[in-house]
Order: sequence, then structure tokens, then C-alpha cells
Amino acid sequence: MPAIDISHLRTRFDDYKDRYRNIAMRREDGILELRVHTEGGPLHWGRLPHAELEEAFLNIGRDRENQVVILTGTGDAFSGPQVQDSGANRSSHRLTQDEWAELAWESKGLLSNMLSIDCPMIAAVNGPALRHPELPAMCDIVLAAPTASFQDSAHFNGGLVPGDGVHVVFSLIMGLNRARYFLMTGQELTAEQAREAGLVNEIVPADQLLHRAWAHARRMLEQPEMNRRFARTLITEQLRRQINDLLPYGLALEALAATR
Repeated sequence: MPAIDISHLRTRFDDYKDRYRNIAMRREDGILELRVHTEGGPLHWGRLPHAELEEAFLNIGRDRENQVVILTGTGDAFSGPQVQDSGANRSSHRLTQDEWAELAWESKGLLSNMLSIDCPMIAAVNGPALRHPELPAMCDIVLAAPTASFQDSAHFNGGLVPGDGVHVVFSLIMGLNRARYFLMTGQELTAEQAREAGLVNEIVPADQLLHRAWAHARRMLEQPEMNRRFARTLITEQLRRQINDLLPYGLALEALAATR
């Protein structure tokens, strides 16, 4: 059969690199650095970053020029703001069924699309990750500044069932008992506590954090491409299977408690 040109079907960096308000991107030698932010400062989590990251992960995974991905934050925090205990008042913020259906569809894609990225991922957690801390924890290498911390402040602590994947990710990484305590008390782990719990691999001075992430990425580039891609696929398979099995169930229970 004659060769068929399908290059026009490929997702290219220029197609998406400037598309997102809350994600700054740069790529060098196949290493893609994602820096989440709000107006150039620390990421203020909300509906827009949630939607942007879901689509960005999809595009990144479809771009074969991405060889290693680094995920980091901006300024002195990775993600926030911290949600204060508001369970008693959550009823006034319930979603309609239609609103939840869209958000749940997007929530499934957020984690599934991230796990579909088949090149290694490195997290450089520059400060407190108080909203969706499972995203850096899902990376293959997790580096943290000494000021970093991890808390799932928005779910049980904020009046929601922790069912959008945190129930899977933290149970796998920390172990069931530590994860249950972490999720149901709103526990905030320091960088050192997070390392002891298995969430963090290295604690690195803040001014060296990105340099260390790039050093890891460049060392990975010394491996043949298929080694990198197949290793990433293999070591995330257990997480991928549990997300596929348990995320829809978690989202359904979260919806039952969160819809009006």
C-alpha cells in the first residue's frame, strides 16, 4: 500500500500552547514544563482551571513531541485557596443535576487524560497544594520545596464526599488507614510528613526545585523513547485500573450528596 500522510491529524504544540489562561507552557528538547497560575500568581482553583487542565492533559497526551512533562506552580503556592470547614453550610452551594453531570464528566477526564499521557511526569511542588493535591501526587517523580504542604481541603472538610479520585489516589500511595484519616479530617501534611507518607520523593530548596526537575527530565531523555513511554504506561497501570473501576462510583456518591 502507498504511504498515507496523516501528519495533519496530529496534535501539535502550537495548537494548544497558548490556549489556556491558567496554564503557562514552555518546551525545550521535548521536555514540556506546565506552570499553573492565576493572573501570573499562585493558582486560585476554580471551574476554569479544572476545565483547562482536563483539556490540556488530553492535548499533551496526543502530542508525540512531548517526551517528559514537568508540572509546577507559581510563586509561593501550588494550588489554593484553602477551603475552611464549611460542611454545615454546603447545602446553599448544591449543584443542579445538569451542572453536576457536566462537572462529573469533566472530573473523569481530568484524571483519565492525565494518566493517558504516556511519557514520564515530574511534579515540582513549589508550595502548599491545598486543592487537588492528587494531581502532583500522580506524577512519577514528586519533588517538593520545604514550604510545600498537601491537603484535600475542598472535599470532606468542605462538605463534599471525597469521590472524584482522591479516594483512589491517596489510598494507593499512602495506604488505606492513613488515606482515610487524611481525607476525613482535612489533615494538612508538611513536606516532610508527605515524604514520610510516600507522597513526596525529594525535598529540594525552593531556588533549586525546577533545576532539579529539569535534571531528572534530561536524565530520562538518555533512555530510548520506548523505554520511557512503556515504563510510564506500566507503572501507572494499577492506578489507571482503579481509577477506571472506582472513579465513576465515587462521582456518583458525591453527586447524590451534592445535587439538589
